[in-house]
Amino acid sequence: MAGKIPDFEATLRTDTGKGAARQARRDGLVPGVVYGGGEDPIAINVPFNVLLKRLQAGRFLSTLFNLKVEGHDDVRVICRNVQRHIVKDLPTHLDFMRLKRTTKINLFIGVEFINEDECPALKEGGVLIPVRNEVELIVTAGDIPEILTVDLTGLELGETITISSIKLPAGAKATIDRDFVIANLQAPAALTSADDGEDDAVEADEVPATEVKED
Repeated sequence: MAGKIPDFEATLRTDTGKGAARQARRDGLVPGVVYGGGEDPIAINVPFNVLLKRLQAGRFLSTLFNLKVEGHDDVRVICRNVQRHIVKDLPTHLDFMRLKRTTKINLFIGVEFINEDECPALKEGGVLIPVRNEVELIVTAGDIPEILTVDLTGLELGETITISSIKLPAGAKATIDRDFVIANLQAPAALTSADDGEDDAVEADEVPATEVKED
């Protein structure tokens, strides 16, 4: 997740129970509930088309939202469950959990590369090959970074950028427990091809000529 926390708008659902939920679905809405955070649960409705679009965008269950419900203060939430129709596989109900500032959550944070003009590898015609455009982190809700920044200053051709190259916020850590690759700085394709050609030529020179014997 990079940038501003996205808004997610819902309406208050005054009637509860199976009958009210079925009516909401007939009206093109998906019923849901918001719980946690030391407050009473509230019942909500979300427009079906809006929810479906969010789900199709991916990683809905690991995205932090700013929930807006008329008559209530905005609150940071994360979806903990989306129930689906057993046959149609369409959303029929969802659960949002309110987050305290100290709550630990898993989120995908985008990666940004800066100072390309100060990167020797790129000045020499090299290419930056991103391996991950975002990284899943365990973070506290009150200290979520908008983006992870990779400084390319001084990096040479052939260098590999790993997660340890990025300064993470206090208390944050990657969900993968190893120093995984974020990006590589590779030589330009033309230079690589030329080097390969030279290697082939050297190998050819090193092969001894076949001795021909005359009868």
